[in-house]
Amino acid sequence: MNARLPAAGLVLLVLLGAGPGPLDSQDVLQRYALALAGLPVPKTVVFSYTVSQVGPSSIEQSHRVYRSGNAVRDETLAVDGVLLHGKVVTFSRHEDRYTVARFAPRSDAYELLFLGTTNDGRHLDYVYEATPVAHAAGSFVDRLTVDGITFLPRAVRFRTSGLGVDGTGEVRFAPFGKYWMPVSATAQARVKDKPAHERIVWSDYRFPESLPPSTFQSPKPLPVATLPPV
Repeated sequence: MNARLPAAGLVLLVLLGAGPGPLDSQDVLQRYALALAGLPVPKTVVFSYTVSQVGPSSIEQSHRVYRSGNAVRDETLAVDGVLLHGKVVTFSRHEDRYTVARFAPRSDAYELLFLGTTNDGRHLDYVYEATPVAHAAGSFVDRLTVDGITFLPRAVRFRTSGLGVDGTGEVRFAPFGKYWMPVSATAQARVKDKPAHERIVWSDYRFPESLPPSTFQSPKPLPVATLPPV
């Protein structure tokens, strides 16, 4: 006896069944290169992040950051799980160390060998082994996962060595509006033959059109009161 599926069951099979098959791996790389070339970079961004380190130096901190170009205001909000009554504010100027452009391997510097696909529960992503074209000293990428919808890096795995440090890590990215931003970074290493672990998590992204100049300026100290001569 053949059981008949209800109409809802047939619809479910269509939705969950075999949709478009995987793209050709070289087609994915072409789309990846185009997506990187056209990726917008926010000029102004506000976000929160937490950082945890265990090893030669151990810390647990929460921060809020305001960035406009290379100008950075970093507010330390909590240390070791304790909220600070008066936040610690530091000002600096430097490039963003965790942009897609900084981590994404490109064809002029890496050979990318297709390893297979992985399903994130909604669509297929494409996984590649990355091999530097020239001998790489210091840090280099060894694995790339390309998002199957945007064709931007979903995850970049890297290795690092030198000056008493040998380790691996991974940076993961996700969409926030029209931008592609880091959401987590993990690293495991041996520093002078001692194990060390680090994890950074980014959240609460906002992209204002601009920030007032005072955001990146230390407040002027209050005048010191002096007593009149007696």
